[in-house]
Order: sequence, then C-alpha cells, then structure tokens
Amino acid sequence: MTDTAENRLKNSASPYLRSAAHQPVDWHEWGEAAFQKARAEGKPVLLDIGAVWCHWCHVIDRESYENPEIAAMINEFFIPVKVDRDERPDVDARYQTAVSAISGQGGWPLTAFLTPDGKPFFGGTYFPPDDAMGRPGFRRILASIAEAFQTRRTEVNSSAKAVEEAVAKAEAFEGAQGKFDTRVLDQVIEAALGQFDGTHGGFGHAPKFPHASAVDLLLEAHLTTHDDLMLDVAERTLEGMALGGVYDQLGGGFHRYSVDERWCVPHFEKMSYDNSELLKNFVHGWQVTKKPLFRETAEGIIAWVGDVLSDPERGGFYSSQDADQTLDDDGDYFTWTLQEVRAALTPEESRAVETYYDVEAQGEMQHDPERNVLWVAASIEEMGEKLRLDEASARILLARARGKLLAARRERRPVPAVDETIYTGWNAMFISAYLDAARAFDRPDCRDFALKTLERILAESRDETKRFLHRPGRPRLEGTLDDHVFASGALLDAYETTLDRRYFDTAERTMRLAIERFGDVRGGGFFDRAKDATPMGGLEVRRKPLQDTPTPGANPAAAIVLDRLYGFTGDEFYRQWAEKTLEAFTGVAARYGLFAGTYGLATLLHSRLPLQVVITGAAGDRKAAELERAAHEIYRFGKAVLRVTPERLEAGCLPTALRETLVYLDAAKTQALVCVKMGCFPPVTEPQQLSALLIESAADAARGSK
Repeated sequence: MTDTAENRLKNSASPYLRSAAHQPVDWHEWGEAAFQKARAEGKPVLLDIGAVWCHWCHVIDRESYENPEIAAMINEFFIPVKVDRDERPDVDARYQTAVSAISGQGGWPLTAFLTPDGKPFFGGTYFPPDDAMGRPGFRRILASIAEAFQTRRTEVNSSAKAVEEAVAKAEAFEGAQGKFDTRVLDQVIEAALGQFDGTHGGFGHAPKFPHASAVDLLLEAHLTTHDDLMLDVAERTLEGMALGGVYDQLGGGFHRYSVDERWCVPHFEKMSYDNSELLKNFVHGWQVTKKPLFRETAEGIIAWVGDVLSDPERGGFYSSQDADQTLDDDGDYFTWTLQEVRAALTPEESRAVETYYDVEAQGEMQHDPERNVLWVAASIEEMGEKLRLDEASARILLARARGKLLAARRERRPVPAVDETIYTGWNAMFISAYLDAARAFDRPDCRDFALKTLERILAESRDETKRFLHRPGRPRLEGTLDDHVFASGALLDAYETTLDRRYFDTAERTMRLAIERFGDVRGGGFFDRAKDATPMGGLEVRRKPLQDTPTPGANPAAAIVLDRLYGFTGDEFYRQWAEKTLEAFTGVAARYGLFAGTYGLATLLHSRLPLQVVITGAAGDRKAAELERAAHEIYRFGKAVLRVTPERLEAGCLPTALRETLVYLDAAKTQALVCVKMGCFPPVTEPQQLSALLIESAADAARGSK
C-alpha cells in the first residue's frame, strides 16, 4: 500500500473501522476471507479489537498503525484484522478471555496473535511502539512473534491449544449446576456491603465503576427487609456518583468510570449502556428516597441523551460519545482552567463556580495540571454563605453560571464525536429506562420517544423470520442473546405502558425464539450465539454470559423476562425455563459478587414473582389517575402497573393468567388490585393504601418464598 491509499476498511459499516481506512496497514474485517488468506500464505493473524470511544485504541493507531515502518512489518509478516468490539461483542468476549488467560489482563485495545485458523497464542492490550512504561515495544513484539511462528511452530501450536482449552474451561462453568437456591441473593448483597467505600460511596477502590444492578438489588432488598444499611449503601453510592466528576455537571450524563476512588477524575467517554442503567438507578433511588438530587441527575441524563445521544426525528439511541477531540487532549472538552471560567463569567458567577465546583489554578488533570474536572465540592448553602447570598439567590446565580459555561463549551470547543450506530440491545435497554422514567416522573415525552424508538427497532432491526439483528443495515449482523433478551424486556415494558397486545405477543414470540435458538435444553441457560448462527471462525467456544460486564448478564436478564411472562400467562413453560436458567449457575454465581447483581435480582424475582398492579376505572377518571400515580411512585423490582378501562378490557388487553384471575373484574369501578402468584389482595381505593400494600405485599411474598 502507498501512504495515501485507503485500505479495505473505507467501506465498513463501523465508524471505528472506517477511522482506520487511511492507515498503511492492509487491514481486513473479521471473517473467513482473512483466515483463508492467512492459511494460504502461511502467516499468523494480528488481531486488533477496539472501539471508537477508546482513547488508548486511538493512541496505538497513531503510534503504531499509522507508522509506515511498523505497518510494513505487519503487512509483510501478518494478516492484520481489525474488529469493532461494539459491532462484534461475540468475537471480543472470547478473545478477551483468551488474552486474560495469557497475560492476566484484558481490555482495549486488545492485541492478539492468532494461528491461521484463529487460535490465539500470544496477546496483550496496549503496546507502545518502542520499549516504554515497563511494556515491551510493539516493533520488538512483532519481530519476535514473526520469528517464533516461522521457526518454532510446534511451540506456537502448543500454546494456542493450551489457550483454547483455558478459554473452553473458563466458559464451561464446571460444577455450576444445582438446585435453585435463594442464599445466593444474600451472598451477592454481602459482597456489595463488604466492598462498599464508606468514605466516597461506590464499591472497591480506584478505578471505580458503577454497578447499577447491585444498587437496584440493595434498594429492593431494603424495601423487603427494612434493613437501613442497604439503603445507606445505595444512597451514598448514588450521591457519590451524582456529585462527582464522573457525572458531567454541565451537560448531564455519566462518563464511563472514575480513575480515582473519589468519583472525581473520569475516563471521559460516555456509553449508552452505562447511562441507560444509571438512569434506572436514579429513578429508583428517587422513588425510594424522594431526594431531589436523584431526580435532577436522572433528568440530567435524559437532557444529555436528547441533546447528544439520540435521533429526535426517527427515534433511536446512539451508542457512545468519544472522550477526546484529538489524541493530544484528555477530556479537554469537559474540563476547565480557572482562566477559562473567569473569561466566560462575571466575577460573581465565577466565584460561585469556583466555590461550588472546586475550580482552582491547579486542577486534577495530569496531562495539563491547570485543567479542572467539575465536581460538587460545597453545598448550595455553603456557597451562598461564602458569597453572602440566601439559598434562592445562590441557586439562581449558579444556574445562570452553569448555563453560560455550557453555552461556551458548545460554541467554542469541537464536540467529541458520537457513534450514531443503533445497536438493538442497547436501544432496548434505553427504551426500558425511558419508560421507567416516564412513569415515575410523569414524562410523556420520554414515553413517546421510547415507543418511537421501539417501532424503529421493530421495523429496521428484524429479519424476515422476525429474529432481531444486532443492528440495522448491511452487512447483516445476526442478533446476539443480549439483543433478543433486552428487546423482549423492552416490549414487555411497552405493553405495560400501553396495554397494546402487539407488544406483548412480540415479546412472547421473541423469547420463544430465543429458547429455541440460544437455549441449552440439557444444561439450562442460554448461549450468547444462536445454534444456527453463521460460524464465527476462530475461537468457536460456546459461552453462557452470566456476569454484569457492565451490561446486565444476559442469562439472569433472560430469567427475569421469563418470570415476567409467567406472571402474565401462568404458562409453566416460562417458569421452568427461568428456573433452569438460574440453576445452570447456582454453584458459581456467588463467586462473581458485585458482578452477579443481575443474577441476584433474577433470584429475588423468581422467589417472589412479579407484582402486578391493576387499576380500573373509566378513561379520564381523576381518582384512577391518582391511584396510577401512587403505583408509579413506588419502586418494586419487577412491578407492572396496568391501567385497565372498560374499553381495554373488552378489547382483550390482558394476557391469559391475569384475565382469568380477574374474570369478575368490574373495570368501570375505580379501584386498584395488587396481584402476585396468581392471586390478588383485596382491592383498595385510596393512594395511601396502595402505596402501603405495594411495600408490604412484596415483603410478605419474599418471606413466604423462604
């Protein structure tokens, strides 16, 4: 290739792959053609897995893959393959496990060396071009690997076989099967409590990541047991994140994680899947505590998504926003020097921002010590006292200053790129989160956008057999287990919001297809790739995703959907599949601790089954609306609120089990019924009665399940 030629990635559907089209490396996309070429030419494969939002992926691109000398070595001795981890999570998951077995560490960029049939024999993450930072240089590694492959092939093949066996063993969950056991719920909670950082909130130390499912589990367990320690841990974790620099204090939305234990200095990329699950967390935190901070943070996420991460015309949630504009900055779009703050604001506004967000001449960023991450260092009252303002005046002043800083950021700085790919599973997660927020906050705009997005996914991300694809468009990418499970959950959420049976029937069809294509009849649970999927190539290892990484584990998420379907239909088929799925991991789930948060939620729901709140009364009935509002303001995991009018009941809006349970229901009468385990408590007519019943009924059900 010449320095000016574009490589074959120029026509890729992936923005990450297209960003490498100018590189002098003769890149291939993942596929059989690359392996055929490797076999024909007798060369090893250099596999690079990264993402458009990944800072160090861009660093290795600039330092090594854009270097003509290094590119020439790669083109001569290797078949180079570049993979977008968001586009091919199945490829990424297997090679992450492999490289972790080789080096003890995974991550992005993932750099692996494979035999011509795709078996890894050496790998790591980021390598500098020359020896540095205690890491071997990429030039030396390339030369060593090329020499070893040509002269020590037996040793290479032996290493590849050992790695493949290690990956197969890691994914086999040997000894994992057992009888359904609710004790794992207590073990996951104990792990969360044991790792709680009592000083800063959150779990563990630096780097510090959100654990959304664990927070939801603690909130639900508190409501069931009335244990205030669980509430305290969840509450302080949410506060730590909301007040820290990991939350974009001006634009809203959360960065991916914090490099320090104080939630102060983040890795600045913003991911769809983090923000959808954190939106749920803050909605649920507000429902439990009614703290204004939690609602403000949730609505800040919604505002950022509406401004940056969504398609307002057609519906759809984009996948990510990059951290940086160039490789020479590190979150410069989101950070501020003291001089920049003072240039954008009046002296009084600047003093407010300096006090509230701890803006000083010396900031927190290593690459530029003058740059400050905005984090809440003082209360409004403390800021007002320092500026000699009452609380109301202090709030107005700070709001005006924040507005000016946000406008200056947008107008004067290049905006980090947004990956506008519409991934099915991540969109489904955000649909569910938006519907959650719409119900709790009475936000019809969130409801409408979620339903618009769902209609787009149904229209563009399914094939002729009604199976979900990983994303719309060409080339075709078959849907993963995540795509089908999260889509089923979103469809059930849409049904509960609208009572449109089309959504419910599609959710049922999707989960039955998932059982047929992904389910393990013998061992229980689900594989991440369908049995009839096009062969992946390389590491053809069957794997069952269990842990939260950080998206919710797909197997426990599937069990949750199955139990919700059982609650509506009474069909034992769903109940049995949910139990078989949980039992596939009984012996190992507790080992994952915090990373088994979704498994803990699935265990909780399976033990007590979903709560269903049926509110009847004529359309437009004021008292029925008050009951509905009361039901939505209470957090109970797996709760469904169904607003049934006489017209909807006549139209057959309710699925089988609920319809049979409520066969004598007078839908014209204004009342609320709380149903669980195929039975209903006596109806109530007052919002306060309904709120109390929702709290106590789940606790009673949980006690009865033990």
